[in-house]
Amino acid sequence: MRIVVASDSHKDYYSLQKAVLSQPTADVVVFCGDGEDDIDTLEMKFPEKMIIAVRGNADWCSEKRYSEEIALEGKNLFITHGHLFGVKHDYSQIINQAHSLKADILLFGHTHIPYTDYDNGMYILNPGSIGYSGTYGIIDITKAGIVTNIININNT
Repeated sequence: MRIVVASDSHKDYYSLQKAVLSQPTADVVVFCGDGEDDIDTLEMKFPEKMIIAVRGNADWCSEKRYSEEIALEGKNLFITHGHLFGVKHDYSQIINQAHSLKADILLFGHTHIPYTDYDNGMYILNPGSIGYSGTYGIIDITKAGIVTNIININNT
């Protein structure tokens, strides 16, 4: 299973759409907040995709939740924007929260800086900002394991 992970579009629907179109085999799109109007438009344009989205700090009137926990392909994902966990300072609080939830994969945004890591059995991915830096992430969950990557749409 391939998952597109994007965050922080900040009204740049074109870049968000370009990321999704560049990954035609992805069945799932995860959006980590700050661009609710963009994700609403994406849901209308791609009804065949499973879209999971959370609220960011700039999604003021959103009715979306601040975090989601979901299982895909037998893996537990913890998805949040990150601002409630102080990710601009360090990642310890969000990593501890994800471990306490027994997440296999932690997805967050807010910093606009792409980041991927592996911590004590958990994959961590911040796709950066699709709107400002043009970066997004992909996750492949296969029988052989999990692979995370950061992609810049300006290089595709």
